[in-house]
Order: sequence, then structure tokens, then C-alpha cells
Amino acid sequence: MMEVGLLRPQWLLALPLLVVAVLMLRRRLARLGDWEQVIDPQMLAAMRMLGRVEQTGGETRGMLALAAAALVALALAGPATERRDAAVYRNLDGVVFVLDASPSATGSADWTELQTLGRFGVAALQSRPAALVVYAGDAYLATDMTADTRQLGLTMSLVGADTVPDPGSRPELGLALAGRVLQEAEVLAGDVLLISDGEGIGPAALSAAAGIAARGARLSVVVPQVSSQAETLARTGNGRVFAAGQSEDLSEFLAASARERLEKQDYPLLFWADWGRFLLLPALLLMLPMFARRTG
Repeated sequence: MMEVGLLRPQWLLALPLLVVAVLMLRRRLARLGDWEQVIDPQMLAAMRMLGRVEQTGGETRGMLALAAAALVALALAGPATERRDAAVYRNLDGVVFVLDASPSATGSADWTELQTLGRFGVAALQSRPAALVVYAGDAYLATDMTADTRQLGLTMSLVGADTVPDPGSRPELGLALAGRVLQEAEVLAGDVLLISDGEGIGPAALSAAAGIAARGARLSVVVPQVSSQAETLARTGNGRVFAAGQSEDLSEFLAASARERLEKQDYPLLFWADWGRFLLLPALLLMLPMFARRTG
């Protein structure tokens, strides 16, 4: 069944005002306006016989104007139906996994758990495209934005201590690269998932998280144990923190599409077809008699 909705329902508040206007118009025009008060009754009767006074013309034009205004209000309310081809907007959403491949992460006892959480996240993407960034002392794009999430999961499994030759742990570089990936893919709203042991999170990483949030995306953090640094980073990026044992929560979080976020922003027409403009034509037709010139 086709779903019908209103894009701008606040315009319906104009309809009660129009109903009040209709009642006032009928009450006023029931006496030919104010003509009866200023014209001699005999002269008014003579003008009526000559066809110079129309008892119903003013009321008719007023009602037509109010009917046209009602149609305009309905048009502005934006009656819309859901687009069946909304799923083809592939670049509306996307996920960038940022995997910590520093020696402190790959050499820890939690490395296998971190990789497992990452693969759970990849498996939950469904049709969402994703990319993989790896970092240590520098950051590299391991897999560009792709719909082949199975291959991305395999690539994530192969990341080890020798994947990134640059020593150190600089998550801000990985997050900055993830932001560029979203920008180049023209993703309007998406997720960045930092999978890390929590080392290296500082002011630079917070600045990169704020940049991701400013794009309309969310930055979430996967760490072995929740820390204040991880919570601050996720809060700055409008995301969440996930720790070991929260694989199901992570899967549910990533399975949700960015559609709801996009509809709350300036992109509802990507998912809804606005039919309100077609109501403007009958509104215009109702107003045509108001512009007719009388001859004779």
C-alpha cells in the first residue's frame, strides 16, 4: 500500500482561519455589503432591475478566493507519497571503518576481539557501502567505498602488525582520512567507526571528530574497555561507545540507515515525492473569475 504523508503539516493551521473567514464573509454579504445603508431603497431596487447590482456576485467571488486559498494551504502542506526508487540513492549513506593497526593495538590481548567486533559491524551493513582506513603513525585507505562488504571484512581480518610501517598511534590522521572519504563519496550522512585500543586520543582527535559531526555523520568508538577519553571522543562526534561483548548492540546501531537523519535535515524530497504543486493549478482556475471584466 502506498504511504502518504505531509512534508509541512504546519500549513494546515491556516484552514481553521479560512473557515472563520467563510463565516464572516457569508454574514457580511447576506446584506449586499454596506450598500443598503448608503443608497435609497428605491434607487437600489431600480439598480437591481437594471442589473447593476448583483446580490450573489460578491459572495461567489469571495468564496472562490477562499477556496483557492484553501488549496494553496494544502499545497504548502506538501502532500507526498514515498518514492519507490529511494534505495537507489546509494551515496546518501555510508560507513568508514577506521582500524588501529599500531603495535600497541595489534600486540595486545584484545586485538582478536577488536577484529571480531569490526567484522560484526561489517556484517550488519546490509546494503550500506563501506570503506576501510588503517592507521598507526600514519593513515592509509585500505579499501575505498564499496558495496562488497564481504571483501572488506576479509581485508579487515588480514590487518596485522606489519600492515602500517609507520610507528606510533595517531587516530586523528585516520579520522581525517575518513572524513575525506565521506566527502569524496558525496555521502550526506553516514558513520565513522573507530576501532582502537584507545591510545593516542587527544585534542587533535577531538577536532577531527568535530569535523565529522559537522558533515552530518556520526563518529562512534569501539574499544576493549570504555574510557573517559573514548566517551568524550564519541560524544564530540555525535556517536556511541562500544566495548567488548557489545557486538549485538554494535550490529543494531550500524544496521539502522541514515534515512531518518536525512529526513530531519534538508533532504526529505529524496524519499518523498511532493504533489502539492499540482494543487496550485485548480487554485489558479478558481481565481480566474475574479479577473473577468464586465462589459455593457
